[in-house]
Amino acid sequence: MQAAQAVWWLTLRWQNTLVAIALLVLVLAGIRLYPHAPLSAHAGSSTAVHGANGELLRLTLSADDKYRQWIPLREMPTALVQGVLLHEDAWFRWHPGVNPVSLLRGAWISYVRGGSRQGGSTLTMQLARLMYRLNTRSPGGKAGQVMRAVWLELRYSKDEILEAYLNYAPYGRNVEGVAAASLVYFGKRPQDLSLPEALTLAVIPQDPTRRLRDAAEGGEDRLNRGLRAARDRLYARWREAHPADALTDALMSLPLDLRSPAQLPFVAPHAVEQVLREAQWEHDLPPRLDTTLDAGLQRTLERQLRETLLREGARGLDNAAAILVDTRDMGIKALVGSADYANAAIAGQVNGTTAKRSPGSTLKPFIYALGMDQGVLHPRTVLRDVPSSFGPFTPENYDGRFLGPVTATDALIRSRNIPAVWVASQLAEPNLYEFLRRAGITRMASERHYGLALVLGGGEVTMQELATLYAMLANHGVLKPLRLRADAPHTDGVRLLSEEASFMTLDMLRQNPRPDEATTATPARLPIHWKTGTSWGFRDAWTAGSFGPYVLIVWMGNFDGAGNPALIGVETAAPLFFRMADAILAQDRGLAEPAWTIPAQLRKVEVCLASGDLPNAWCPQRGTTWFIPGKSPIRVSSVHRPVTIDVRSGKAACPPFDPATTRTEVYEFWPSDLARVFAQAGIPRRRPPPDADCGIAGSGDPPRITSPLRGAAYTVRARRSEDAAEARVAFSATVDAGVRELYWFVDDDYIGAAASGETVFWQARRAGRHTARVVDDHGRSDTRELRVLAVD
Repeated sequence: MQAAQAVWWLTLRWQNTLVAIALLVLVLAGIRLYPHAPLSAHAGSSTAVHGANGELLRLTLSADDKYRQWIPLREMPTALVQGVLLHEDAWFRWHPGVNPVSLLRGAWISYVRGGSRQGGSTLTMQLARLMYRLNTRSPGGKAGQVMRAVWLELRYSKDEILEAYLNYAPYGRNVEGVAAASLVYFGKRPQDLSLPEALTLAVIPQDPTRRLRDAAEGGEDRLNRGLRAARDRLYARWREAHPADALTDALMSLPLDLRSPAQLPFVAPHAVEQVLREAQWEHDLPPRLDTTLDAGLQRTLERQLRETLLREGARGLDNAAAILVDTRDMGIKALVGSADYANAAIAGQVNGTTAKRSPGSTLKPFIYALGMDQGVLHPRTVLRDVPSSFGPFTPENYDGRFLGPVTATDALIRSRNIPAVWVASQLAEPNLYEFLRRAGITRMASERHYGLALVLGGGEVTMQELATLYAMLANHGVLKPLRLRADAPHTDGVRLLSEEASFMTLDMLRQNPRPDEATTATPARLPIHWKTGTSWGFRDAWTAGSFGPYVLIVWMGNFDGAGNPALIGVETAAPLFFRMADAILAQDRGLAEPAWTIPAQLRKVEVCLASGDLPNAWCPQRGTTWFIPGKSPIRVSSVHRPVTIDVRSGKAACPPFDPATTRTEVYEFWPSDLARVFAQAGIPRRRPPPDADCGIAGSGDPPRITSPLRGAAYTVRARRSEDAAEARVAFSATVDAGVRELYWFVDDDYIGAAASGETVFWQARRAGRHTARVVDDHGRSDTRELRVLAVD
């Protein structure tokens, strides 16, 4: 009976014990499995910004002003993890968060023997102190640390705790965690640490203040005595655990370069801030951002810019910006936002590549490209650089002079304003404004606001927008967005120009002689296609262009918009542009011109050089030009014409011609406006004789009305003003060389006659639509519609 009762009690006790154990296991499992935030959620992270080659450009501070980078345990070097466990907590894998032996030893030494204070903390206890900011110098604080450590062990695995400690470990000043310490002190990722570097990082957290003291004073080895002694003691223990690694003894004897946090890289500050800002708009900043920037090219541009401004400082030039884009992937390879990021006097922290500025003449290549796409011209088309009015807009050239007939290529590379405005006035769909809008130029006013002044820099673009436009030329007319982040998607882009027009425009820009051509010993290894620009009031000097796979945009000026007579594109920005281009080409001898075959629809044709048209039988000088069949303008030249002269009178003869008394001579028949420019410039031109009065119509070109402008509207007062001149409309036309007099009509009413080159004024009597007609003394004519509006 008693034996049976004892067995029953024993069985009941075991059942209760098993139930208690099961309940404890369930409680512990519930604590472990109950949803809780990962340990990484307790710490903000820095962002490491890297260049295209993996080079660190900047390490930012976390939200709590720490250099801290969270990385998983699997990415940490094995030597570092083993070193930390050997040095800090050899029993980490087996204790429940607290090591009683270590605690008792620390208490005995600290409080009984009165020795130097020892904590006896495990890694878990240290993590609790770091995470919860505990004061553990008192027995009460130590007890709280123990409780927190046990709680952490209950909720997290050993690997999670070890990972958190290695990411929270103090490394002096405001540096926390092995990832940030590896970047700060050795300039590399933890995965790339050598054994001496890994063991050095393993011993620093035990006493970071003393072990990093004087570590950055310089010298062959930047480890102070205490840090080296601690590392060597740890290495001795590490060698006991790894007896086969005897070759590491020599490695440990080498000097070690330990950097200071002040030596953290601060490369391309404007570009880095732009990529950080854009990433923050999308979501929280990630621990790592990879960019397209090339630190070597960045330093090259910064060095050339700095040296140029040192030379130009006496002229009041103290600020500039530059951007380099690889057209193959549209990656920004270098971006210099100002001359000196730290200089408040020039507002150095402003990113000049994102500021809206007047582009001057840097948009002209796209006017000519649009003109070639719309059949207005080809590279050898002869344009008029003569005094011209386009309605109320009367542009002038920079030098105040006019060249007369000039080819489209020369007009572009010599930046003549009158031909560019004329080409823009001939554009249909799209015109320049619509083209820029399609190209993504932001914050544009209405088209009416700019008018034709947009051609000459009347609008505003950013350097990055201008780089996108020039990259479009290099990419065969396909517009693609810039990329600053390495993970930015590659897009197919949108075609805004034909491949033929892009090819011809670049070929025109290639013929632009560099400003230092006379003093340069050898030409550039690759062709450079470039264009300058100067804004009104000498506020901005530009040079934009491409070479090899790169597009380079250079700007010089002042962020406050102050003008400076030295700010002329070809005199200031262009020399800097070519210094940068030459330095890049010298730095990378492997650079080559991107493969680009001649577009299939492009042909070369022979033209008369004087007119740019197909040569007639009497054209003495001929050349070739690119031509788009079915699109480029085509007609036979009429500048050179034969005239039969009566040898007795020296005047033009009438048919039939007697070979005994006549001879044939070839004259140049220039329109009146061009002939006037030749005369003003002192360029001799043999004037054709007057046509003989033979009773037949002449064969020359008809007059061409230049005023009123096509599509223009003129305003008169509804109540007649006493000053009749304010209601007058000017009529003028260019005529063939043989014309002496013009006759003007409005709505078939004769209003007056004028000699070639003179202006007739007409006073509008009523509002409405009118037809102006001019007839030359050879019976040839031209008409133009105009509108007259009445206002109070």
